[in-house]
Amino acid sequence: MTPGTVLFDLFGVLACPQSTDGRQRLVRTAGVPAPDFWDAYWAVRPPYDRGETDGPGYWRQVADRVGTRFDDRRIAALIATDIASWSAVDGTMVALVEELAARGRRIGLLSNIPEELARHYASHHAWLGHFDVCAFSCRIGHAKPDPAAYHWCQRALSDPPHRILFVDDRQENVRAAEATGMRGHLFTTPARLRDRLDRWDAGEGGPDPLGRRRPPTPG
Repeated sequence: MTPGTVLFDLFGVLACPQSTDGRQRLVRTAGVPAPDFWDAYWAVRPPYDRGETDGPGYWRQVADRVGTRFDDRRIAALIATDIASWSAVDGTMVALVEELAARGRRIGLLSNIPEELARHYASHHAWLGHFDVCAFSCRIGHAKPDPAAYHWCQRALSDPPHRILFVDDRQENVRAAEATGMRGHLFTTPARLRDRLDRWDAGEGGPDPLGRRRPPTPG
């Protein structure tokens, strides 16, 4: 049997979480107290991730919630700083993606990401071309943990849910994927993910992600 499809989250799995330095630069650029800034930043983020507003619209909403106004120049600076704060990737995980693709493993990507950041990744990271499906929330109109995001990926991948392993660093997202019938893996380290892939493939009786043959699991 051919190996199942691995559906990856981006941030916290393949890309690094938002950097501390980037978070500090965002607060300085906004010029508002950090607690108020982060409350507003996350409160209005979901529609931005779903593509219901653009960068300038999002930052105007943030400004409204903190009781201030950002002019066009500051909005442009906030967009650029926000992108930079999410721009670092995990080289070990990128290498794993390239390895899986080279072995013929089908892989997909499901990320909660706004359009400006999606464009940045598409233009700066050629390894995204290894994915059979790149489901950016801003382009599919659904964000995790909405079941519609997982169903969209299942249709795009043309795989039954039980043949898809969803990998995310947030438990609520993994549970939501499992509720749609997918397999789930809470990401902690590359080594543990490799072990999960080995065990998954052994259970299916197919090749593991490194191309070694595995016998079927008895029973």
